[in-house]
Amino acid sequence: MKKTFNVGSLFAGVGGFDLGLEQSENETKKFKIVFANEIDKYASATYSKNFNVPLIEGDINLLLDPASSKTNEEKEYYQSKRHILFDNEVDVLVGGFPCQSFSIAGERKGFEDERGNLFWSIVETIKQLGEHSKKPRVLFLENVKNLKSHDKGNTYQVIKSELEKLGYIVKEEVLNTMHFSNLPQTRERIYIMGFLNKEDSDKFTFYDELDKYRNDKSVEERLNDIESIFDKNITPENHNQYFYTKEKYPHYFKDKEEGINLENSIIEKNQFYQIRRGMYVRHNKSNACPTLTANMGTGGHNVPLILTDHGIRKLTPEEAFKLQGFPINNGYKLPTKFNGRVYPNGQLYKQAGNAVSVDIIKLIGERILEVL
Repeated sequence: MKKTFNVGSLFAGVGGFDLGLEQSENETKKFKIVFANEIDKYASATYSKNFNVPLIEGDINLLLDPASSKTNEEKEYYQSKRHILFDNEVDVLVGGFPCQSFSIAGERKGFEDERGNLFWSIVETIKQLGEHSKKPRVLFLENVKNLKSHDKGNTYQVIKSELEKLGYIVKEEVLNTMHFSNLPQTRERIYIMGFLNKEDSDKFTFYDELDKYRNDKSVEERLNDIESIFDKNITPENHNQYFYTKEKYPHYFKDKEEGINLENSIIEKNQFYQIRRGMYVRHNKSNACPTLTANMGTGGHNVPLILTDHGIRKLTPEEAFKLQGFPINNGYKLPTKFNGRVYPNGQLYKQAGNAVSVDIIKLIGERILEVL
């Protein structure tokens, strides 16, 4: 029987952390997700469709302090869910805490933004877990690359210092998804590790040996990875909503001297393009998809576009999830209904953009199991 290490999942989203850790098991050890927390109702629906895990849907701060609820009904709800948080001793606490307040794509307000303040929810969770049973042996957190340089490095220094006050030895590294997996996406993220025991910290040498794990590929290999993501059955006849045509977007098919013309700009298959600031088309020349964002496909900027045999189109939600390492229709399914209505694609694009790259979590998860 394999030795099991319990995982608590904060800001679980659609389960990228949880899926990656579940895939990390080896011959003698594995992870078990014992609770997850997510406030977004749509993300919770996607999570619940794919995981048989106790999910606490709601505000983490109200879960930690039900007395701060605005109504008695709300207070009773969160009070009734607290046992899930403390039912099992947690060996590893994970979370991709909200990053918009630190992101280059956002306003970069940091701790001034309510979302940035959610880091303190992690601190309080650790404290309460310690009071009820024990502090997690390992912390595994993810955020945008810019977190490390935000406010001239002061923001990250506060985060690191607070974790150290809780007794953790902190290590961090910025990894690009395309360099450490088969996923053809340029996605730089900071992965923060915290170890309660010095012995565990000393054993975790992954960040000192990154060259052993780099997965640099040839152009041909990258193009094959990209081609495997695309669904060749998407056509204007069956999925017209994804295609950019002159009839739907006349302002993107103008004469050259008047502005953007997608037909003249998007000319290579198995490549990614973006309309930037509504003024020009950018070809992503890294042979990988540019970083997926939460607002792609919802009227936001930086929507990845591709050229297919059937025309120019944006990615489908399924393709976006695949670029994050989710095994769509091979063990992971996207919901089609929500409260009796068609599940909105905009929410799926948001979830894919907010998710972690499953393959990177799996890679680090395997290194954690070697330590434990």
